[in-house]
Amino acid sequence: MVHRQGGILLPAWVRALVPAALLIVVQQIVWPMPIGTFVSGLIIGALGALNALGLALIWRANNIINFSQGDLGTLPATFVILTIEVWKLPYLAAAGLGVTSAVVCGAIVELAFVRRFFSSSRLILTMATVGISQLLGVAALLLPRIWDKPPANRTFDAPFAWTARIGSVIFDANDLIAALVAPALLVALVIFLRRTNVGIAVRAAAEGPDRASMLGIPVKRLQTVVWIIAAVLSFASVFLTAGITSLTPGFGVGLLVLLRSLAALVIGRMNDLLTIATSAVALGIVENGIRWSSSDANLLAPILTVVILVALILQRRGPTRAADDSSTWSVSVGVRGVPAELARLTEVRLVRWGAGVLMLGLVIWLPTMAGTGTTLKAGAVLVFATVGISVVVLTGWAGLVSLAQMAFVGAGGAVSAWAVVTRGYDPVVAILLGGVAGAVTATVVGLPALRLRGLYLAVVTLGLALSFSSAVFNNAYFDWIPVGTFDRPALFNRVRLDSATRVYYLALVVLILSGLAVNGLRHSRTGRVLQALRDNERAVTAFGVSVTRAKLTAFAISGFIAASAGAVFVIHQASFRSESYDAGSSIQVFASAVIGGLGSVTGAVVGAVYTRGAGWLLPGDWQFVASAGGALLVLMILPSGLAEFVFRLRDAWLRWVAGRHGIVAATLRRVATTPEDHPPDAIPGTGGQPGAETGIGRAVGVGETAA
Repeated sequence: MVHRQGGILLPAWVRALVPAALLIVVQQIVWPMPIGTFVSGLIIGALGALNALGLALIWRANNIINFSQGDLGTLPATFVILTIEVWKLPYLAAAGLGVTSAVVCGAIVELAFVRRFFSSSRLILTMATVGISQLLGVAALLLPRIWDKPPANRTFDAPFAWTARIGSVIFDANDLIAALVAPALLVALVIFLRRTNVGIAVRAAAEGPDRASMLGIPVKRLQTVVWIIAAVLSFASVFLTAGITSLTPGFGVGLLVLLRSLAALVIGRMNDLLTIATSAVALGIVENGIRWSSSDANLLAPILTVVILVALILQRRGPTRAADDSSTWSVSVGVRGVPAELARLTEVRLVRWGAGVLMLGLVIWLPTMAGTGTTLKAGAVLVFATVGISVVVLTGWAGLVSLAQMAFVGAGGAVSAWAVVTRGYDPVVAILLGGVAGAVTATVVGLPALRLRGLYLAVVTLGLALSFSSAVFNNAYFDWIPVGTFDRPALFNRVRLDSATRVYYLALVVLILSGLAVNGLRHSRTGRVLQALRDNERAVTAFGVSVTRAKLTAFAISGFIAASAGAVFVIHQASFRSESYDAGSSIQVFASAVIGGLGSVTGAVVGAVYTRGAGWLLPGDWQFVASAGGALLVLMILPSGLAEFVFRLRDAWLRWVAGRHGIVAATLRRVATTPEDHPPDAIPGTGGQPGAETGIGRAVGVGETAA
């Protein structure tokens, strides 16, 4: 098979090698290294390619980013290394046991968790893999206790004596085995997918699952096969890497390794396995070159992000699943308001106002009954609830998936710390400056959203989040962010913030103001445009709305809210700690909003209380079990989040009230799809079609041209 490249016909295998060759040429020019280090990077890159192919297979089967890819292999690898350590199991027997364990692990994960989300939004399933990752990581962390062994870095001796020196690098038998096994597995995977009936069926199901199902192909069973293969590839990568370096306790690959694999996927357009594999190998070599030449690991995330952006720019647009299925990364967030015919009833108004006053009273009363430590933690919950509101605006309304939210929070925190410590500004001024800085940062980060959606946007923003945490917030290149603790200045030079209670109330005020502002935004034309943008971007464009302006507006508003929360967090902590704003925290904040419910401010608050509260009530390792296991349970029972349960109770009570008064409330019995079904406090769902039936025309205004 040949492809046309710049007017020249190239064989498919040559075309697959072009990106890898270009990456290696750049490495040789910019980050040269000795031949021994090059070979070491080649081996590490080949092992990373196994994980990249596992990610690619699961993408093709489920259309998701699998955050648990590394942990699928870490649990069986930990078990096998422990058997070598405790039972003195021979290498080959241990490897066979590991493969069997990986098969079981992959099958259990798919059958117990992934299959439950077969018809759910791909965003929900992606967040479920975050929970799966944490569960597998906790299991790997606790596994040594069976043998009364502590968690520790573990490795194992080579199965036979062999050494070779290339330059200054000495290789042993474990390096040789990895160099032979990794390519063999890659070849075996290609043969399996191209030559076997099951492999051909897997490819067919990946290309069109609905059509394959209609043709009688067991799509769900094949997805189990894909997860098993991904788990085996992950085990091989983790186990062989442990023999070369070591296996850290608990969790598998870090986000930087995940980003390297995702970069290879983007270069291969998510579909070309040969390009993905060769690019992953080349990226491993590039990483080794950067570490050797500059000894600066902070450069890795920004460089990988640049690689992803360049790959996306150079790729011609075409009918790829990543582009066609971007709508599956939206979440149906239809939250109905109280029907107008019921909202006028005295008892309904009393209950609504009474519940609001009661909740506000409890929140205000909490610091008077709690200790200093609990009050500080409660203040942090309020801060992260505000960050959750920013996620609701960006993803719940506008449908833009960003995993860089803590980068906006960090930008606001850094600027506010500079304003307070270096310039001596009032905290209110510092919060406003931080909000503006976050809005500017978010607008810049949102520029890729003008071209990207769904998976690609999530990958790019993840890379940007890693870049900010590794190269900006740690003063690696620009030493301007104040470090260390500082005395909290007084508000307006009058109100001292010298106690946990007063800082708590500051966070509460910012949360309330953010909630009121977002509620007003949702009732405005801009809010309706953002929600219409999520539902059907083409329909919004057809009505003359500037999609570019609408997307950047969503990023700017979300960034301002998140950065304002970051400024409050710096005052709350009385310091700027760069580790608080890493990419892992961004994923946690996003997952918290999904667990709470992306459709409402209530969901943002409930999600923050749930995810942060689990860390207070449970000790040690069990905190991860609560956050991971509980999150999976919530998503399986309530796909729209914990807030869905609250609104179900409300609707049940409203139906009872309607029955007592003989009122027919149609909107309580069906999913709302028209503007009439959405009173001022409702958020429209995502299931409509373009036109007047979905209210898009009425939302944006026919003939209007601005967002």
